[in-house]
Amino acid sequence: MSVPESGSGEVLLAIDGGVAVVTLNAPDRRNALTPAMAAELIATFDEVDARPEVGALVVTAVGKSFCAGGDVATLTAAGEDPARPDLYDGMSTIYDSFYRLGHVKVPTIAAVRGSAVGAGMNMLLATDLRVVASDARLLAGFLKRGMHPGGGHFVILSRLIGREAAAAMVLFGEEVSGARAVELGLAWEAVDADAVESRARELAARVAADPELARVTVGNFRKETATAVSWEVATQFERPAQMWSMRRQAQKK
Repeated sequence: MSVPESGSGEVLLAIDGGVAVVTLNAPDRRNALTPAMAAELIATFDEVDARPEVGALVVTAVGKSFCAGGDVATLTAAGEDPARPDLYDGMSTIYDSFYRLGHVKVPTIAAVRGSAVGAGMNMLLATDLRVVASDARLLAGFLKRGMHPGGGHFVILSRLIGREAAAAMVLFGEEVSGARAVELGLAWEAVDADAVESRARELAARVAADPELARVTVGNFRKETATAVSWEVATQFERPAQMWSMRRQAQKK
């Protein structure tokens, strides 16, 4: 099944063969997130979850940057009065957009070309897997802007690359290329920039072939890997789902 591309402009959604592709489409500001764009992302992820035929999601972007973080005007306004209700809510919406991505009900892949900075890093870190351009530029960038990291950055980054590498990137401002990201465990694969989306779609299509199983499996995958659960607890997470999948297979025969 193929669903034509839709969206108001800054966030696009297309569905083909069980794979949903969400595209950040604000290249003039390097896909930096505004509260309005973040709210549209949340609504788009809700739509993906509501479509049972979708078995995987790819997040990509138009232009030279995957996502340059929070929009400068938004951050500047928030800095003038962070507690003002509308500004506080706007920043919260930006945080909620990548948190919502991390809870989409299907396996997710970030297809990253160009740069990812700050909240843009949080966006790609929220996915289950990352395919990056070899020459991609990945950096935390918060301290360079005079800002403390936000959005749970320490947690989601250090889960992938460990304390030492996270310290290098966040505290000491080290920039990481796509190739280096693979070495650190920050990405699965680095490819030529023009092959990023096709490779991500190829991986997504595999798991999307069985959307129902994909949704059940990724739920337990995240429970077991997001926190340090014991082997015993992991077994209890998996057993009901495995029994369900076995019965489903038997019923198909």
